[in-house]
This record gives sequence, structure tokens and C-alpha cells, in this order.
Amino acid sequence: MSHFSRFRCALRPLAWAAAVTCIATPAGVGAQTAAVLPDVTVRADQDGRLPLAPSAQRERQRLEQLPGGTNLIQPQQAARLATLRDALDYQPGIVLQDFFGATDQPRLSIRGSGIQSNPVNRGVVLLQDGLPLNEADGSFVIGTLEPRNAALVSARRGANTLTPSATTLGGELDFQSLTGADEPGVVRAEMGSFGRKALQGAFGLVGQQWDGRVSVSSDRFDGYRHHSASRRDALHANVGLQSGGVENRTYLSWTDLAFEIPNVVPKDRVRSDPQGVMGDGSTPQDKAINIYQRDPRRETQQLRLANRTRWGSDALRQEVGVYWQDTDDWFKDPAVSTRTDSTTFGAQWRADGQVGAGLQWHTALAWSRSTMDRTLNAVSPANGRDLQRFGAYDLTADNLQAQVGAHWQLAPAWSLVGQLGGSQQRRDATSRQTGQTLNQQWTFATPKLGLNWQLTPSTRLWANISRSQEAPTFWEIVTGAVPNPGNPATAVSGLTPLKLQRATTWELGGQGQWGTGNRATHWQLALYRSQVADEIMSVTDANGLSASTTNYAGGTRHQGIEAGLNGSFALGQGALDWRGSWTLSDFRFKDGIYAGNRIAGVPRHLINAEVLWRIATTSGTWRIGPNLRWMPRATPIDHANTAGSTQDSYALLGLQLQWQQGPWMAYLMAENLTDRRYASSFAIRNQATAAQPGYLPGVGRSVTVGMRYKF
Repeated sequence: MSHFSRFRCALRPLAWAAAVTCIATPAGVGAQTAAVLPDVTVRADQDGRLPLAPSAQRERQRLEQLPGGTNLIQPQQAARLATLRDALDYQPGIVLQDFFGATDQPRLSIRGSGIQSNPVNRGVVLLQDGLPLNEADGSFVIGTLEPRNAALVSARRGANTLTPSATTLGGELDFQSLTGADEPGVVRAEMGSFGRKALQGAFGLVGQQWDGRVSVSSDRFDGYRHHSASRRDALHANVGLQSGGVENRTYLSWTDLAFEIPNVVPKDRVRSDPQGVMGDGSTPQDKAINIYQRDPRRETQQLRLANRTRWGSDALRQEVGVYWQDTDDWFKDPAVSTRTDSTTFGAQWRADGQVGAGLQWHTALAWSRSTMDRTLNAVSPANGRDLQRFGAYDLTADNLQAQVGAHWQLAPAWSLVGQLGGSQQRRDATSRQTGQTLNQQWTFATPKLGLNWQLTPSTRLWANISRSQEAPTFWEIVTGAVPNPGNPATAVSGLTPLKLQRATTWELGGQGQWGTGNRATHWQLALYRSQVADEIMSVTDANGLSASTTNYAGGTRHQGIEAGLNGSFALGQGALDWRGSWTLSDFRFKDGIYAGNRIAGVPRHLINAEVLWRIATTSGTWRIGPNLRWMPRATPIDHANTAGSTQDSYALLGLQLQWQQGPWMAYLMAENLTDRRYASSFAIRNQATAAQPGYLPGVGRSVTVGMRYKF
């Protein structure tokens, strides 16, 4: 048993004890106080800020200085918060494609970055409270994110990043934790179709110069498809201290994630048997990739500690952050079992200052290192057990990064924003079995230049040009495959040298509002074009299993439109609250063997919309209305764009009903009301046929009910 496993066993009963405490508290308190006490938010200092606490107003002001597309998301306004889709839906420019519809690994992409990775684990820098959650090689396990713990999610798409660690085409997503004063106490519970169950308890305290919060959550899902059960248990805690002009906050998180993998099926089964897996039939394919016998799954445990300290004034403000995380990850596909034990250390320093009234500047340094022990075993076709070990690697990733930037107010309506980043990144790999070594190092710059024009007090237009660079992760560098899944003895592994993926991006856009007050309509529009060289592409074989990773020999082009609208208008005694987004992704090969073809992986059009009728009555505030998730055109699943090898178009209709009064909130969510049979995602190949296993059927009609009580 590893040191992490021993710690996890000791921590689990403590986590559940904390959950019982959090959940038991309101039973004794709420009955006496809920009817007479209004919601109260306590703040610790004179300008309304807790130490290093998230603030929607301050984050909005910070994003409005960036000359490009951003999103400010407040997840706590959503009813259900079990999955990333619950938190990030209806956001322009953020593409989420469900794998199995629970706490697993949805395919996340911004501007096509990382969409070619298998499993999906790179392309965007995930931040937890401003510090990287990615391992130093750029990879991440997206299922460890807990939306119920986030006060804000700040998405800085493409060039519009704020941390030196973010050099990729996709940008960064910053999940900012709730503090003790943001949510003094809450209990959430829900249940739904296909065995969905979730429970969360959180409790916060506030003192004169400190605050603290603990949150414990647990999710279970039997799964819509066969062999698709999942679970996640998580503990998140933070404590903030303030003394004079110094602010400090310490964070602890622990996640135990596990899910079965039903894997892909041929296209005809998406309609004929959407809940089935390979092994339900009697074809040679079913016998070769029998999911029940091979038992593919992923199990990840992660422990993370982080600390941030900030001091100074507007003339010069500095912040130092440090973090450590230990991750045990077991990813088993139908043919290969990969175990990775990694330890990551990182540090980040940033200084912000102001010269006069018109010039703001910043500079930052970041360092991170991950050491990984990765082993690969062949999987038994008969019972899914690990067979011979055919790969054992010592892996080390190092990053040293610097950044300088300035915001210059040229005139009352015009500002110029410039930023220059420099990075040195290393990926060293050694095979303990063969002695093969592959040490790679890249040194590069990522300049960015943008212009803001405040056309009117409520309308801002922008333009920017940027350079992005992305180094491969060890999921691309270390290869492992079983060419003949029926014969585990054919398993082979090796080390693949890869180049940086580089891109130059131009962006135009704007944001603003029509009208004033609560009835204003808010809009955002961004148009971008990225010329990409040496795009990193991973593809699967005829059975939908990971096969190879290469840099595409010709150039590629990513371009698109990211548009969002939301607003409200009066209707009778209430109002209609509405929001929607449209993300157009036009990605093509410019040269090479697939010149002119579409790059497989992302829907060309993705439209999300929701309308809720809100009405206040003596019994509480009610909201009811439909929602839509629409992919209006078919998407190729292979780079050759083979006829018939497409993810077909679909439209999913849903309905939401909410009731809220005082500290109580209850909801009902119905999804895929028409029980549409569709593919939610797919395995990417160079060339595919519809008869090959390659499609992931989406979840059918489902209903979820839940409640929330704040105390």
C-alpha cells in the first residue's frame, strides 16, 4: 500500500465524520431560526473583502481589462451542481461533450486545444484558486474538480490568460473556492434516474480577522449504460487569516474518484441499443472487446495542499502561492492498464503596481515539478486482470516560467494591453526495463498584444494577437498498445519524441448591454483565427483503443465564433430570464495528407439555450421553463472525413422547475425529454467506418430532484 493510500484510508472516516457534523447541524438550528432570521453575510475588513476571497465584482473588473473573450461564471446560482456541465453550460466558447453523463471525464475544449488527447487531459490550464491544478507535464484528471465548492469560475479563453503557467491555445479556467463567509452553512441532497444520488454538507465560520470553511460531498451513479457506474467522494477546506496588510489563505482538498468505462460501440448501436456495450452481442468485435470481461475503469485519488499570501497596496501589491499534490491514478482501457503515481510541487510569485493614473503593470514567476512512476500492464481478455508488465517508466516534468505585462490607458476610451511570457519546459523519461531514455527541452516565448475601445459606457470592443506554445504531456510521450487485443503478448511500449504545438491567433470582438437595470440584455461576441503548426494529434485504432500520437506534418487552422446573450424582461406578475450561447468551431487541415478536410473532434455548431419564467408568490419564488442543447450539423469522427463516419446532429430538450423561499430551495430537472438516441462523443481516428466501435451513446430521458438548505 502506498503512502497516499494509507493516508486516504485514515482520512476517509474523518471526512465522513465532518459530513455528519455539517449535515446534522441544521436539524437543531434551522427549526428555531430559519423563519425569523434573514440571510446575513459577514465581511472581515473595511472594503468588504475577506483575505484572498473571491469577489464577483473584482473579478469582473479584472476581466474587463482583458482585450478578448472571457467568461465569469457563478455556479452557486445553478440548482444542480453535480457535474461540470451543470456549472459551465450555456457559456460561449467552452465546449463540453459528455462521456458517460456523470462524474467521469467529459471532453473539455476551448478553441480546439487538447481535443485530440486520449484520454482527454490537456490543452487548458485548470487553476484552483489561481494556482495550477495540472501536473507539471500539462495533464489533468478533470473529474477531480468539484463545482459545488466554487464561488466563481473565471474562464480566460485563448490569449487572455493571467498566469505564467498558461501558454496553451485554450487558455485557463480558474475555480475559486467558497470561503467561510460566502456560505456559512449548506446541505444539498439529490436523487434521480439511473441511480443518481448526491449529498453535500458544508459549514463556515467567521472571526474578526479570520474565516474557515469545510465542505464534504459524495456522488453515486449506477449509470445509464451497462458498466458505467461512478462515484466521487471529496473534502475541501480552507482557512483565511489577516493581520495588518498581510492576507493568507490555506487550502486542503482530497478527492476519491472512480468510474467504470462502457467504451465505444458501432454507430448502428447508438440507436438500436444505446445502453449496451461491446460484449452484449455475439459478433467477432464483441468477443474481441468484451467490456464485461475486460472491465475498463479509472480510479483516481488526489490529495492537495496550497497556500497563498498577499501584501502591499495599489502602488505595489505582491502575492506568493505554493502548492503540493499527490495523485494516484489507475486508468485501464480494454487492453492496457496504466498506473501513475505522481507528486507535484509548484510555486508562483506575482507583483502588481501602478505608475500614475494611466499605467498598470505586473510581473510574475512560476515553477513546477512533477515526478511520476508509470507502469503499463496488458489486460487479460478473460477476466480484466493485469497480466505481464510491458512498460515501467520514471518521468520528470519541470517548468520555469516568467511573465511581464502592462495596461496603458492611452486615452479615456482606449487602452493598450501587452504581455510577454517566457518558458523553459523539460520532459525527461527513462524506461526501467530497457534503459531507453528520452529527454526533451523547449525554450519559447509567448507574446500577446491587445487593444480595448470603450465605445460607450456599456459597450467595449477589442482586438488582440498572440502566440501560444504547448508541450506534449507524458500521455503522448509514453506510448503503450496491444495491437492484437486477443493476444496480450503483442503489447509494446516506447517513448515518442514530439515537437511543440505552436499557434498564432488573431481575435476581434466585444461585449456590452442593451438597456439598463435588471431588464438589460447582455451580449458577448468573439471571432478568432489560429494558424497552428505541428498540432499534437492522438488517434485510436479499429477497436477504439489508443494507438499513436504525432505532430501533424502540415499546418492546421482553428477559427470560430463565440457568442453569448442573456437577459430578462417582464411577463405578467413575473419575468422571463433567458440565456443562450452559440459556439462555431471551423477547424481544418491546411496542407498535408488531409488538406482541406475538417479536423475531427469538435462539433461545428453547438447551441445552448434556456428560458425560465420567474414569479414571486406568497409561497416562495417559482421558476419554470425549457432548455435546449442542439448540435445542428453532423461532425466527422475521423480526419479522412469518411462518408457515414459522423456524429449525427441532435437536439436535446429539457425542463427545469425551481422553488425557493428563505433558506430553502428545491428543484426538478428533466433532461432529454424526447428520449433522443444520439452519440454524445466519439473516439477520434485517422480513418474510420461506421461499423467500427467509435461512438459513445448519450444518456436517455432522465429526471433529477433535489433540495438545498442554507443555514
